[in-house]
Amino acid sequence: MTQRRTRFGSLDHFEKGGVQVLADDPKNYAFSNIFEVAARSDPYEKVLVGKNLQYVLEAIRADGTSPWYAAAHDEAAIVMDGEVEIRLVKLDRPLVTDDHPGTTALEGQPGGHTMGRIVARRGHMALLPKGAAYQFHAARPGVVLLQTMQGDLSIERWKEICQKGSMDQE
Repeated sequence: MTQRRTRFGSLDHFEKGGVQVLADDPKNYAFSNIFEVAARSDPYEKVLVGKNLQYVLEAIRADGTSPWYAAAHDEAAIVMDGEVEIRLVKLDRPLVTDDHPGTTALEGQPGGHTMGRIVARRGHMALLPKGAAYQFHAARPGVVLLQTMQGDLSIERWKEICQKGSMDQE
């Protein structure tokens, strides 16, 4: 029996992976490494690393303090590396219309009542609820994987981040 070993990466140590296609066309696959994407991103850029219709996964380099954000739908943040504090405010009034997908950056401190904070470390997931504003803070660089809907702040860099190789030759 073949033994398999799982290695989990980080911002400081990751290996570029790949896709081993057994019985399919390589053009059907995209592959990127969230740690490599975050390492090459500015703090709090929201770079798409996965997409299914309007739903997306965004790799975010958490470093310092982010702007305040809100969304017209729930979002989920998974800390993949480091420690990230998430500050939450229950908004006095909606700041994003229900028909606006994705995350919206807010100007200044949002009006509302402090809900609390979450200190999330590698492997922890936090719900970022509709009707709340949130802000990330990381004393040292880390990586957040955000599940959301594609929106104005979502950055597409597929050509830069996806695996190169035989797919480029066709």
